[in-house]
Amino acid sequence: MRQTGSYATSSTLGESVQAFVPSALPPAAPPLDPTAFLVLNQRAELALARLAGVSGLVPSVDWLLYSAIRKEALLTSQLEGTQATLTDLFDEEAGFAVSNTDDVEEVTNYLRAFRLVRENLRDPAGLPISLRLLNDAHRLLLDGARGAGKQPGELRRSQNWIGGTRPGNAVFVPPPPERVGELLGDLEHFIHNEDQPTLPALVRVALVHAQFETIHPYLDGNGRIGRLLIAALLEHWQLLAEPLMYLSGYLKQHQAEYYRRLSAIRTEGDWEGWVSFFLEGVEVAAHEAERGIVAIASLVAADRRRLLESPKATPASYRLFEMLPMMPRFSIEKVRQRLGTSFPTATAAVLLLEGQGIVTELTGQKKNRTYSYQAYVDLLTR
Repeated sequence: MRQTGSYATSSTLGESVQAFVPSALPPAAPPLDPTAFLVLNQRAELALARLAGVSGLVPSVDWLLYSAIRKEALLTSQLEGTQATLTDLFDEEAGFAVSNTDDVEEVTNYLRAFRLVRENLRDPAGLPISLRLLNDAHRLLLDGARGAGKQPGELRRSQNWIGGTRPGNAVFVPPPPERVGELLGDLEHFIHNEDQPTLPALVRVALVHAQFETIHPYLDGNGRIGRLLIAALLEHWQLLAEPLMYLSGYLKQHQAEYYRRLSAIRTEGDWEGWVSFFLEGVEVAAHEAERGIVAIASLVAADRRRLLESPKATPASYRLFEMLPMMPRFSIEKVRQRLGTSFPTATAAVLLLEGQGIVTELTGQKKNRTYSYQAYVDLLTR
């Protein structure tokens, strides 16, 4: 059986425990055989290429990014127990009241962290994928009440554990805190080492994610930062130019298998099982995202045609319609601000779209009415 690491004695809460210290990547003794993943890797890469191609079906890739990034933010947070929904997120962005504000804050924090990483990777003067960038993202992720005591933006200085009621009966004990910096340095070297072209890029993404989760460098937020790293690496290694895929949906659907496969790397040396699971997940998630784009493109095209055929349509109603995929819930005041127009003009534009059956009024009230591009919201939350 392949040895994927060693154990070091660590003390925490008065208990002495055996903490797992992973070996540096790539896996060795025996090394991974790239031909073992040939078919799965080709299928996953083809699915990503099709996804990138189909994004041309809509006039603005920003529409697709708006929904895809929010779905990933939501699903990666739900993996950690967050109860917020996509509608909660849209309502919060529209300025509507939401009940579970802490959960919504966690999702919006992920969006901020994600945006920070993407901006750095796209800026020639920005930070590369590095410990410093991950720490900056972690600081944003844990910004707020729930993360205040979890050392935002800092590597842990104490021993953590996963599962169990105390360190002694934990399911897994990550490396001792004094080893974390060195292990992340090795991981960073693996990401930026150009002298190892034998492993396909998607396989390397799978290896990096699993290694990061094993190191578990923070007191909280490790899963979300580790999955954010997947999206960053897909862009860094030019596998997907835009983050149109929400892999966390697949990982959430197969959550028990996800954690079992990660665990089997440490307990059984089974890197192959994890990589195969990951590649299958990328293929499924890319196909799902592709189907979603086709459905969005069809809905928006049909609704636009309906609006264009209306003799009552106005320039303001056209402009409002083009904003809907990035403003699916709204008030008339929000429309007035976004269109930079008068309240009567904004009201007329909204009422025209309502009359065409494109948007729906939500409150049933005479005042302070709110609206939804409901068919689109239903499509995204399906």
